[in-house]
Amino acid sequence: MTELSTLQLGVPELSLVVLVGVTGSGKSTFARAHFKPTEVISSDFCRGLVADDENDQSATPAAFELLHYIAGKRLAAGRLTVVDATNVQPEARRELVLLAREHDVLPVAIVLDLPEKLCAERNAAGRNLGAHVLRRQRGQLRRGLNQLKREGFRTVHVLRTPEQVAAATITRTPLFSDLKHESGPFDVIGDVHGCRAELEQLLTELGYTLERDAAGRPTGARHPERRAIFVGDLVDRGPDTPGVLRLVMGMVAAGTAFCVAGNHEVKLLKALRGKNVKRSHGLDASMEQLEGETEEFRAGVDRFIDRLISHYVLDGGRLVVAHAGLIERYHGRASGRVREFCLYGQTTGETDEYGLPVRYPWAQEYRGRAVVLYGHTPVPAAEWLNNTMCLDTGCVFGGRLTALNYPERTVVSVPAARVYHPPARPFPATSPTAAVSAGTGSAAGWREPDVLDIGDVSGSRVIETAYVPRIGVRDAHAAAALEVMSRFAIDPRWLLYLPPTMSPVATAQHDDLLEHPDQAFDAYRADGVASVLCEEKHMGSRAVLLVCRSAPAAAAAPASSAAAAAPASSAAAAAPASSAAGARFGLPGPGAIWTRTGRPFFAPELAATLIEQVRAAAEKAGLFDELGTSWLLLDAELLPWNVKAGSLLREAYAAVGAAALASLPAAVSVLEQACARGQPEGALPEAALPEVGALLERTQARLANAEAFTAAYLRYCWATDGLAGVRVAPFQLLASEGAVYHDRPHLWHLGLADRLAAAASDLISTTRRVEVETGDPASVAAATRWWEDLTAAGGEGMVVKPAANLTRGRSGQSGGGLVQPGLKVRGREYLRIIYGPDYTEPAHLVRLRQRGLSHKRSLALREYALGLEALDRVARGEPLWRVHECVFAVLALESEPVDPRL
Repeated sequence: MTELSTLQLGVPELSLVVLVGVTGSGKSTFARAHFKPTEVISSDFCRGLVADDENDQSATPAAFELLHYIAGKRLAAGRLTVVDATNVQPEARRELVLLAREHDVLPVAIVLDLPEKLCAERNAAGRNLGAHVLRRQRGQLRRGLNQLKREGFRTVHVLRTPEQVAAATITRTPLFSDLKHESGPFDVIGDVHGCRAELEQLLTELGYTLERDAAGRPTGARHPERRAIFVGDLVDRGPDTPGVLRLVMGMVAAGTAFCVAGNHEVKLLKALRGKNVKRSHGLDASMEQLEGETEEFRAGVDRFIDRLISHYVLDGGRLVVAHAGLIERYHGRASGRVREFCLYGQTTGETDEYGLPVRYPWAQEYRGRAVVLYGHTPVPAAEWLNNTMCLDTGCVFGGRLTALNYPERTVVSVPAARVYHPPARPFPATSPTAAVSAGTGSAAGWREPDVLDIGDVSGSRVIETAYVPRIGVRDAHAAAALEVMSRFAIDPRWLLYLPPTMSPVATAQHDDLLEHPDQAFDAYRADGVASVLCEEKHMGSRAVLLVCRSAPAAAAAPASSAAAAAPASSAAAAAPASSAAGARFGLPGPGAIWTRTGRPFFAPELAATLIEQVRAAAEKAGLFDELGTSWLLLDAELLPWNVKAGSLLREAYAAVGAAALASLPAAVSVLEQACARGQPEGALPEAALPEVGALLERTQARLANAEAFTAAYLRYCWATDGLAGVRVAPFQLLASEGAVYHDRPHLWHLGLADRLAAAASDLISTTRRVEVETGDPASVAAATRWWEDLTAAGGEGMVVKPAANLTRGRSGQSGGGLVQPGLKVRGREYLRIIYGPDYTEPAHLVRLRQRGLSHKRSLALREYALGLEALDRVARGEPLWRVHECVFAVLALESEPVDPRL
């Protein structure tokens, strides 16, 4: 308990504040002055809720039951809560301390121990419970005042005079774990365990400059733009625990690094303070090495370890770092069990054949929005699991020392020079199904990389990507996607990517046009995009092609864990072609071709023939050798439209056109005859002639619209026989072995497509394009004329894309700043297919110009981000189920209710 030397009352931002004082001490007045009304829960108010009378003492048990319930809900939501009651009885306070512990928040007591005479005067003027009640309450308060810390209150503030109460102010202090204001970028480094040489090498590779003392020992490191975060277990087992401590302590002191406590630091601190601890798991080596250091250095180590906290919450709550990981409900909380979890994780209570504790796989069940980075339990390679990653890759056991660049999510690691300490079990694992550990327990959350689990995709869930932070998938949409994926989709081992939907431009106001290039150029100009590329929009069906250089490559065995840990690169991979496709597929055949919903385009034999022809073109163009890969993933358009949409054409379009062309000519003929007869013979009343004439004009217009409608869709259809007449128009190379290409400009991609077309002109079509500077009126006008000519000749229209490809805007709009990857600008006659034969009639255009685009734009950005994330995971060599998580989410989002004509 602290007597106030100042009137600043420190209260943790997340805490349970318990006001303690006899009736009449002014607790309610104090609460109203210093806390929000919604933060204060009064026993009187709860008594009134349950009994309609705040003075009805018979309702006290029910009132406190309600008070505890409301307080629990607030604490569970992470909100500071103030309890306004007398709280002079130890048993009443005990319930509140237990409530705080249940929700892992700190209990704080603010005691108003004012003079008895003043309280008696206020009591007499107010509720007047009687002098005996006041004396009893005061006696209870005085007897328990010195016991508050023992009862569990972390902080106790006592105000003894009215002047102190009037002068007091509340200061809300963040918890030591709260670094939400620190946004990075960071380099989060796994368990070092005394491996100083590897730590120096890793820091150098990450771009840090080492600082050394006169003896050449590293005393710190700094980076011009980044800071390091160590996940704990700096000590024990390795050859130079003092060297690692000297380096990390210097970085933390200089503000170039953060560090959380590891279980080995906790045990070392006990040993340094003379506690009776068993010198096992490398502690003996650390103590021997520290004996060679000065007393001053050992004292500094003591202070450093003593100040380490359990975990950090950073970057607005988007990043959590703890030694052994942390479940979501513990993020930013403070209690003994939170610290215990951070240090040791969670065990099942069982031991394995080595006598080591079996770790509970908390990461398998994690669904939190924050990235959780941790160590503690060695794994052969750092892999993502439900937005978590273990960075302890067993350096001291002969593995690697690993760091993760945040927010980039790039893994960087260096190999251990040798095995410094024999593990309790073999490391790395000798078989894919073996859980890996070394002295602290089995690997948490490890699973077969190519095994898919319905639990990964069912139910509501949130997916974190490097492009849009949080993308939610609803339960009902996931169920719909599961139906499509399980019944109709191709083998998921091929299914690395699904294309996103594409947003149309804002609605135009040009005469009878619904879409016009001006809106596309205006939108990109507003986002700060100076250069765009206009690409001809092929009227076909979106197709993704996975083309393997050879069938044996596609069916090769999975890649090693070391290869799987390699970071993604946007540059061409240097690996030999023979190592490529097997890392992902393990399937016979030359590849696959699928639709936007993951369905196969053709029967297996026909698909294999098409893939083989594209493979031959890629081989002839030299793409496999140039990119150092044995497989290519292409985004393309498959023509003609009727190859995939034959039933749609027959049932939705041809039926409409046929019915219109069968009925409207006859109607026009009858109306023409009626008008002709009406004038000379007087068969029609004179007043009816204008109405018949107007009806004739409308019917003639409808006939012309129906003819235009039929002509519009027939332009995109032609006869095919097998693959004869089929065309493929690739426009982007999505990925190859170890590489993604969304940072390459679109002209680079179209250049590759041109080379494919030159190598197989009978199958592959080129995509016409025009470069545009959005700030140059002449360039914009030229592109607009090109679009007008294109659509006048029967073309569907064009897609306008940022020339640089992946682009982030300056306006910080939805989608985490992502600019729309493409805006489609469709021609007047093509839109007749979409909106119906008569859509150009003025009355219909007025209605259609009210179409809402915001949901479609949001959907396009979310699906785009998921597609990029899937490709990144492919290139990083992540397990199939991690890739499939994003692919499945794209399909689930397609179930969101959006106007299908957009």
